[in-house]
Amino acid sequence: MGMLDWRVKSSDVLAQGGVIAPDERLPWPQTTLMGVQHVIAMFGSTVLAPILMGFDPNIAILMSGIGTLIFFAMTGGKVPSYLGSSFAFIGVVIAATAYAGKGPNANLGLALGGIIACGLVYFLVGLLVQLIGTGWIEKRMPPVVTGSVVAVIGLNLASIPVKNMAASNFDSWMQVLTFVSVALVAVMTRGMLQRLLILVGLIVSSLLYAVLTNGLGFGKPMDLSGIANAAWLGLPALRAPEFSANAMLLIVPVVIILVAENLGHIKAVTAMTGKNLDQYMGRAFMGDGIATMVSGAAGGTGVTTYAENIGVMAATKIYSTAVFAVAALIAIVLGFSPKFGALIQAIPLPVMGGVSIVVFGLIAVAGAKIWVDNKVDFSVNKNLLVAAITLVLGTADFTLRFGQFALGGIGTATFGAILLWALLDRKT
Repeated sequence: MGMLDWRVKSSDVLAQGGVIAPDERLPWPQTTLMGVQHVIAMFGSTVLAPILMGFDPNIAILMSGIGTLIFFAMTGGKVPSYLGSSFAFIGVVIAATAYAGKGPNANLGLALGGIIACGLVYFLVGLLVQLIGTGWIEKRMPPVVTGSVVAVIGLNLASIPVKNMAASNFDSWMQVLTFVSVALVAVMTRGMLQRLLILVGLIVSSLLYAVLTNGLGFGKPMDLSGIANAAWLGLPALRAPEFSANAMLLIVPVVIILVAENLGHIKAVTAMTGKNLDQYMGRAFMGDGIATMVSGAAGGTGVTTYAENIGVMAATKIYSTAVFAVAALIAIVLGFSPKFGALIQAIPLPVMGGVSIVVFGLIAVAGAKIWVDNKVDFSVNKNLLVAAITLVLGTADFTLRFGQFALGGIGTATFGAILLWALLDRKT
């Protein structure tokens, strides 16, 4: 079967609660609707990550579409996955560029150089996996290590919304309103609304913010003039990378997290579809690595396979890779709309802060979920100590300096977890 030869299934299959496999598709109208749903699912995070790092959200959306098509080509259209902005880069990019949390990032070039270097290392890991399999990764990165590293990303970022995204008491209360809105959407709604908890919570909170500020005079009013003035169509402003050893050393370790994420995602899709996708693991890593390099070269964020989209597949039982090709094309079209970019920029900072509290918390809990799902036994001292030390190193932003180089909390926690495990695991 070729890359674009999907077997067409009628929509009756869905009515009977059936499954659409990766090499099958629904008729194009339904496939397109599913593509829209996947764009909406990845949307919140793919746009949120660049805003938190001072990148251009339009380029991030454009590059998520292009990256997904690169991934699709590299895996021969066999692995259903969407590539969006990776949150693993946020902490290290903020550290490498000393970004203050609002507006464009003045040192964006440094981050882009690091992202490209990270993509290259990721590609090489993929090449190695293609040659010798994934056993060596799984031995060095057992669930206690990957869970700790993922949890630490959320915890390390926790202070950003709390310290930098609320300038006044009103802003702090607005953050509370925002995360409560997201939580209510997550628990009280059903179906598609529930799947879009971040996006719906963000819209509700922005409307509340407008009523309280523009309407009742609390806080800084929302400025919508940018949306009115922006063109519907236009080229995003591409940015050039700068290569600095310090920034690259800080950002490249993220590759460990990307590998752990992608490995977990492919195993999850394998479990859901009943089709063993392990043979595509190396190609998936290489595709993600190339997509990250291409994105960084244009001014976009590093990209990774998206759990949000895996969640949509789990809910809909539609695993067709055709849906992801359509979603990628829709994202590319959105990337060329400055009006859409202006709409994102109009979101009030405290609302973004409230959403960030939720997202960073979800990342921390996702790490703990890795422990729970893999039944990590914390009565075993080596598991207990690897997790305990890693969490505090990352949360407190423990930094080690080597001459001019500084390895911040996420870096020390990531390397610390891997090295500590290697040291303590010798005894077994």
